[in-house]
Amino acid sequence: MNISLCTITFRHHLISLGEIAAWAQSNDFQGIELWGAHARNLAQQPDRNADWLDTFGLNVPMISDYLPLDGDKETLRHKTVELCRLARRWRSRKIRTFAGNCGSLSVSHEERQRIVERLREICAITASYGIQLLAETHPKTLADTAASTLRLIEEVDQPAFAINFDTLHVWEGGDDPIAVHRQMMPHIRHYHLKNIRDRSDLSVFEPANVYAAAGRRDGMTPLLEGTVDYTGFLLEIAGDGQHDASLEWFGNDCLDVLRRDRRQVRRVIEGREPIRRTVNFS
Repeated sequence: MNISLCTITFRHHLISLGEIAAWAQSNDFQGIELWGAHARNLAQQPDRNADWLDTFGLNVPMISDYLPLDGDKETLRHKTVELCRLARRWRSRKIRTFAGNCGSLSVSHEERQRIVERLREICAITASYGIQLLAETHPKTLADTAASTLRLIEEVDQPAFAINFDTLHVWEGGDDPIAVHRQMMPHIRHYHLKNIRDRSDLSVFEPANVYAAAGRRDGMTPLLEGTVDYTGFLLEIAGDGQHDASLEWFGNDCLDVLRRDRRQVRRVIEGREPIRRTVNFS
């Protein structure tokens, strides 16, 4: 399994990509998932690109951004092309976005069809660049439950369309991540891995809180210390071949937590971590 860290972890830190890359290299990461805002800012530094990152033995498996599906069509097309060009610079074959900003139970039939059509249109653009568009399983989008996500895959019906499987958010939607993974596996191209202390703490991952420098971080936990059984999930996906996954940490003490999580993920995959058998999918 290829494990990346996410530059969004360092959204409130004064740290360069060079420092991040050197640390990632020395801590057994294979890649760096670039946040879209960081990819755009790095465009002003022509010496920062895939060739430069190669010197660290690292790659950019995915650029994670938020394409404006509900905005002006020309603006959406322009931003998609811009993102594809940035992805090419880093030799990334995947772009992550959200499937709208309204939950599947709240959206109207007409609005759902509009989002589906927009996804289909931008998939045609990404495909022309040899890039896949990944919708993330995420609350308040059309990929907020397993049923709606599987329906979305059928509706978009494009080879360039796939899924970024955020395990915690699948669990948040009331589904068993392992069971859903088995259903969705042919369409999954990336995994986001994070955990939480308790279901009552899920609000810490709401965007307004995550992006606020003074936002609440209490309730975010290291990967194997939260309520979702990641030992079982990691063993599930590790047996299905080579995958790309990112440790998505939004909390404090980021280097210490990422270092420990990376070490423990390796131990689980190698069979050196005790298997947890207590997990609550309710």
